[in-house]
Amino acid sequence: MFDPEQVRIAFIGTGQMATALAAGFSRTQISADRISGSDPSADARKRFAESVGEEVHLASSPASVVHSGNIIVLAVKPQVMDSVLKEISPLITPGHLVVSVAAGITLERMASALPSGARLIRVMPNTPCLTGSGACALSRGIHATDADVALIAALLTSVGCVEIVSEGLLDAVTGLSGSGPAYVFQFIEALSDGGVRMGLPRATATRLAAQTVLGAAEMVLQSQQHPAALKDGVTSPGGTTIAGLHELERGGLRAAVMNAVQAATLRSQELGRTS
Repeated sequence: MFDPEQVRIAFIGTGQMATALAAGFSRTQISADRISGSDPSADARKRFAESVGEEVHLASSPASVVHSGNIIVLAVKPQVMDSVLKEISPLITPGHLVVSVAAGITLERMASALPSGARLIRVMPNTPCLTGSGACALSRGIHATDADVALIAALLTSVGCVEIVSEGLLDAVTGLSGSGPAYVFQFIEALSDGGVRMGLPRATATRLAAQTVLGAAEMVLQSQQHPAALKDGVTSPGGTTIAGLHELERGGLRAAVMNAVQAATLRSQELGRTS
């Protein structure tokens, strides 16, 4: 465990991911007055404050918030990471733990732009952190301590589950759980559309679709059975479910989802090379 009173978190970038994490932290462990955020967009700062709490400290430039945090969360787009690192580098001290949630930006690349010995951790979270149902993975830099890893893992556990992985796997994490909520949202929308096509009111169809996905996911996590075994438990010979599954196979659902994860993973790798 850690002492929340000893933690001050400064977010550089207050977009959707930063907002999801900060709101999750403020709801569970870290009071809003111990969180700060910088963003050139006044609208982004406003949305951040609305989600995290009125006590949050806000600024337009990264340099303005680095001094207020001992954990610096880099939540900017990969394309602007280099300029942000250049701006904050003179302000980073041995007392700072720098955490990046940017896709594709390697620990080595960040280390080369920051003072020697900087403590670095890469994290790939996802937006359901906002509701405490996030799926996150982290990788440590060579100067990050066991205590650093335990601290970030504890923070992330407060907003979902966390896996510690080697950095080489983070692009795959990005393609799976980082981008995955969008795939699931599209699937829920499609389930709802199917219900509407068959006569259900839209609101009813969407609630049933979302709850069905939530319930199925909970069964996978709680039962620890293979998804295929759980699928077979719903599928009676000659019944309705196998008829529906046959249509999903005909439409190539599994191949399409696998291809989506692959495409997002490759794009994460590309961002690391070209941004």
